[in-house]
Amino acid sequence: MTSSPQSSALASARLAARLGVEHAFIQAPMAGVSTPEMAAAVSNAGGLGSLGVGYLPPDAVRQLARRVRELTDRPFALNLFAPQPAPALDADSPMWGVLARAHATLGLEPPRPSAWSLPPFDEQVDAVLESDARVFSFTFGIPPASVLARLRAAGRVLLGTATTVHEARLLEAAGVDGIVAQGSEAGGHRGTFAGPFEDAMVGTLALVPQMVDAVGLPVVASGGLMDGRGIAAARLLGAAGVQLGTAFLLCPESGASEAYQAALRSAREDGTGVIRAFSGRPARGLVTDFSREVEASAAPLPFPLQHGATTPLRAAAAARGDARFLAMWAGQGVTLARRVPAGELTRALVADAERRLRGGG
Repeated sequence: MTSSPQSSALASARLAARLGVEHAFIQAPMAGVSTPEMAAAVSNAGGLGSLGVGYLPPDAVRQLARRVRELTDRPFALNLFAPQPAPALDADSPMWGVLARAHATLGLEPPRPSAWSLPPFDEQVDAVLESDARVFSFTFGIPPASVLARLRAAGRVLLGTATTVHEARLLEAAGVDGIVAQGSEAGGHRGTFAGPFEDAMVGTLALVPQMVDAVGLPVVASGGLMDGRGIAAARLLGAAGVQLGTAFLLCPESGASEAYQAALRSAREDGTGVIRAFSGRPARGLVTDFSREVEASAAPLPFPLQHGATTPLRAAAAARGDARFLAMWAGQGVTLARRVPAGELTRALVADAERRLRGGG
């Protein structure tokens, strides 16, 4: 069911009030790319700035949250990965041979199999609770009910990611305050958690109205939204808010390396794919020869082992400006990205969308 401009404005205003912001406009929490400077600029412009901190130890989470607070007195969000089962390390996987060849290309020592793991989730949650982030968002599943209860009791607004209507219903039953509808166009990791990711590749245009009709919570559209046209369209499909990530990759506040940004500027509209090469979990990004080799010749290690295994390679490639071995997450709207300061971009996108929703064309 589509929405009228009036009902769209009301739903958006209600979500904005719940988030404590002027506009129901969220800068996506992009781990390693969204910075305190980016998040603060978006929040200062009336949106909700976010930090992806799923890979970070608790002290680093605290440090980044403090930095955001130094730069803004507005609400912001912290995002974590829902707890994942610890996979077993396969020291004989052919993946190590693929990585060894890549290491040799950069003159690095061969990789050593090791069981890399994410920081303890409960300790990360403690760090979130010690911060004054107003919003806690999450992906890859649903945190334990006890964790959500702690966050809710502390006054945090809870946003979960869903890639299907079924997942949205599970999140609603878990008691979240809003649902981020991640369409298949979205850059970065797929949030799918209740079935094979291949069965959850639903485009934003199809996913949002079905999700809006299925749940009684505010739905935030995410995936392929790059300008006022996309934002207005999502709102007319019933979304109460929007979340944009790729649109901010070229901002001066972005944490993307120079090589990453150069690749984004030269990317084509068909240059992204959903790959497992860098983390072991499906994620949309720019396809490279290395990602093709991994996908074709070896099963990547399970998440997060693949992330740990490729960390030295990615770090060396970034230091040398070699985009061949970088994880360059980006959505299908990548060619529409602009190098504009994050705050200015936020204000321009919101104004453009509102003008179109008022019939300004």
